[in-house]
Amino acid sequence: MKKPISISLSPNVEKDDVRLALKLIFQPWKWKKGPAVEQIEQEMKKYMGVKYAFAFNSGRTSLMAILKAMELPKGSEALLQAFTCNAAANPFLWSGVEPIYVDCNKDDFNVNILDLKAKIGPNTRVLMVQHTFGLPADMDEILAIVRQNNLILIEDCAHSLGAEFHGQKVGTFGKASFFSFGRDKIISSVWGGAAVTNDDELAKKIKQVQLDYKYPSNYWIFQQLLHPVLMNYIILPLYNVLDLGKIFLVLSQWLGILSKAVNWKEKRGEKPDYFPEKMPNALAVLALHQFKKLERFNNRRDDLAAFYYATLRETRFELPKIFPDRKNVFLRFTVQYPKAHELLYEAWHKENMIIGDWYMTPIIPYDTDLGKMHYKQGSCPNAEALAKTTFNLPTHINISNKDAQRIVDFLKKF
Repeated sequence: MKKPISISLSPNVEKDDVRLALKLIFQPWKWKKGPAVEQIEQEMKKYMGVKYAFAFNSGRTSLMAILKAMELPKGSEALLQAFTCNAAANPFLWSGVEPIYVDCNKDDFNVNILDLKAKIGPNTRVLMVQHTFGLPADMDEILAIVRQNNLILIEDCAHSLGAEFHGQKVGTFGKASFFSFGRDKIISSVWGGAAVTNDDELAKKIKQVQLDYKYPSNYWIFQQLLHPVLMNYIILPLYNVLDLGKIFLVLSQWLGILSKAVNWKEKRGEKPDYFPEKMPNALAVLALHQFKKLERFNNRRDDLAAFYYATLRETRFELPKIFPDRKNVFLRFTVQYPKAHELLYEAWHKENMIIGDWYMTPIIPYDTDLGKMHYKQGSCPNAEALAKTTFNLPTHINISNKDAQRIVDFLKKF
């Protein structure tokens, strides 16, 4: 078996991150309280150029805090795009806000303006814009619709830390925005996220929400600190040795030794007990360490994207469209191909490449109960079509030039 190539197995983690996590495991007095949470908030404010930033234990909790602080009236509806994750939909359901799904475009995977206009109703209060895979949505069109319809704009920047539209960072256009520091995002602390805003009144309320939330349990924090350690010392080294690494990963998640990125309850619209909670100091330490690498990480993503464009341009694959007014940070390099699922199967079983975890259904993970998400089949045809024809090439820091060439060679043979 060849070396595994993956998008989502702790892609950003380097040796110094592993050593830091291992050190923190033996410093439990630093797990919950400490200065790192305020420090990551300061870094976010400075980097984004915003007045306020608040850290939480996940992007989901960050969105929940925003919604709670907004105090939306009962019966409110929120527009959000399909071709997304249940982590984007569930906070609305848990907050008593009805999600209305809008179709996406086939060229930038972001919200479709015509469908958006058609789905604005009398109870629509919020529009949440997702900058999919790190490519900004068309904010000129979106801001015009927000103003015309008196909507509250929330930006979902889980994929897009560092992306820009007309030179302005995404996350600074709306009333509030949120970011994820999950295990496969732009920077990773296994779990974690932040909400940012320039609105003084909203910031006061989000701060109070943050104060009201409790810390995660010590065991939950331990699970997250253990993740990069086991992933890099056991799971990845043994991944292609009689499938021992894969078996260990599945067993450790099943036994509760490691956490999963998405809990089974979330796939049914239910809320796990670790939402909503504060960001613990230990994970903030990991996030701060990754934040120092942000520019290097995004530069590497640019380099790999340029390589994929150059080597795959003359193939039958439809490559991501380039928009001169948008700075794409390429969390994923998303390719369209009619036989995408057939290609993904062969990549996994013959080449040990996992290149298809986002998005194989209109709302992922693939076994999410769409009815529980209040999604109606057929309501977003572009998203449903893209789920059958897209796959992702990895762009993270641990993809070497040799790995990238191996991916391209496989695709050209296919």
